Amino acid sequence: MYVDGFVLVVPKKNILAYRKMAQQGGRLWKKHGALQYFECVGDDLNPDMGGMKGRPFPELTKTKKGETVVFSFIVFKSRAHRDRVNARVMKDPGMSPEVWKDKPMPFDMKRVSYGGFKAIVEMR
Repeated sequence: MYVDGFVLVVPKKNILAYRKMAQQGGRLWKKHGALQYFECVGDDLNPDMGGMKGRPFPELTKTKKGETVVFSFIVFKSRAHRDRVNARVMKDPGMSPEVWKDKPMPFDMKRVSYGGFKAIVEMR
């Protein structure tokens, strides 16, 4: 398995707009072959970790008042599969600059983290 993962900051007032955009994205990625598509909004962002040290997402992302963290991931068979699917998505008419030119993003693109991850443990 291979996963593309995203962490981004979304103003809470924009969650519904983000959700609508994410649903469109999910349909697009699934149409072109993604196995699964998830968009997850922060719910317990400062959990008690039983004394373990770590950086909570709000600290890591420098979340401000009125903002929340979204964690998203798309599942693929392999990196090669991901590359093929993403190439098809980028060529899809729904991703054309004309479609998006007058639509404001419901989040700050400068505060998005993204990467591809190879699964090293998989349990179902």
